[in-house]
Amino acid sequence: MAPVSNAVVGIDDDQRFALMKFRRSVKDVMKPEHNDHFLLRWLRARQWDADAAEKMLRESLKWREKWGLDTTLHNWKAPDVLEKHFPSGSTGFDKEGSPIIIVPFVGLDVWGLLHSISKSDVIRMILRHLENYLTLARKQAEQYGENAMKLTVIFDLEGFSIRQYAWKPAAELVFTLLQMYEANYPEILKTCFIVNAPKVFALAFSVVKKFMHEYTISKIKIYGSDARKWQSQILQIVDKDQIPVHYGGTMMDENGDPRCSLIVKTGGKIPKQFYTKNPTSESEKEYTRLTIKTGEKHYVDLICGDGDSVLKWEVGVDSHDIKFLIKRRDEEGNESVVHGPKKVAEGPADVGIMPVTGPATYSVIFDNKSSFLRSKKVYYHVLIAIPSRDLNISDEPEEAEEAVASSAVNNNK
Repeated sequence: MAPVSNAVVGIDDDQRFALMKFRRSVKDVMKPEHNDHFLLRWLRARQWDADAAEKMLRESLKWREKWGLDTTLHNWKAPDVLEKHFPSGSTGFDKEGSPIIIVPFVGLDVWGLLHSISKSDVIRMILRHLENYLTLARKQAEQYGENAMKLTVIFDLEGFSIRQYAWKPAAELVFTLLQMYEANYPEILKTCFIVNAPKVFALAFSVVKKFMHEYTISKIKIYGSDARKWQSQILQIVDKDQIPVHYGGTMMDENGDPRCSLIVKTGGKIPKQFYTKNPTSESEKEYTRLTIKTGEKHYVDLICGDGDSVLKWEVGVDSHDIKFLIKRRDEEGNESVVHGPKKVAEGPADVGIMPVTGPATYSVIFDNKSSFLRSKKVYYHVLIAIPSRDLNISDEPEEAEEAVASSAVNNNK
């Protein structure tokens, strides 16, 4: 058992007692690196309930065994497509010695990856990266103290599109990763800068944060495309020589790249030569199609029951444009606009997602009242879903592999 560390400084007597109780109850599974700082993470995640923290830790240790995090993962050979096209890297350390992780998020081609390899392989790659960063953080803490034990992350959303993540397998992957992170990595995040976030990301984030712990949410800072704002914030905790020029620093790689792409892999679109499954193109989705006459509106009513739900839409018009909005009506008949109005123009379908609550009726409305000359041909696919019910949010590697094997068999018939 590691000696008592200075992590116990700043806690009150009740919390100190909970730490002592927790330490005794889990002494049979402790490793040398499991000091008081480690134990306090689990206690804080369970509001200082020692019994709940013990349950959480023991379940996490079983999860680690299931994924081979301390055994087979070290020798796991990632598929070539992941080695070449997984976006992530670390360029240095923040002012307290914590590793800086940079993720060019748009370079993660979820559609291509999940048509080339299994969901389990993507998860293993992410876990291997995370475990390596945490190992580095522990080494840093030996020199810089326990403030170096947490991670500083920069997610770059330049060019982000919600379309990939409205695809069910991609959404399942995101929610599975969130579930795994919150259950097994409590309080490892120092700060997460989400930069170059478009407005549509706010809708997506309002959905996923319902699956995140308050601690995690409190550490996330979201910025738009004004680099002056987010670069100044990053440089408050990171020295310039530790991050690429693109993020406000002074680093460039051997090729003179201000993004340091030799160090921070940018990912990118997966070549179809890697695909092992027939891509079920989004264009094959069965849209509802109709013509809305001049001066008319068309309503699509969706019922939202109790519980946290999401409304997803893909809407488009064959030519010209049409006004699109979403209204909410509660049981008392109170009505409000919750999205739009906006113009949907000819071209790719407008794709979106937003959290909804019930009981209420949500009306997706196509408004052609301002057009006196043209009828409009529109197409749409809209639904209300409950992620915890309608998505396969599984952290079982065996189940993921079986699903892939089954899919491969079906595709080869």
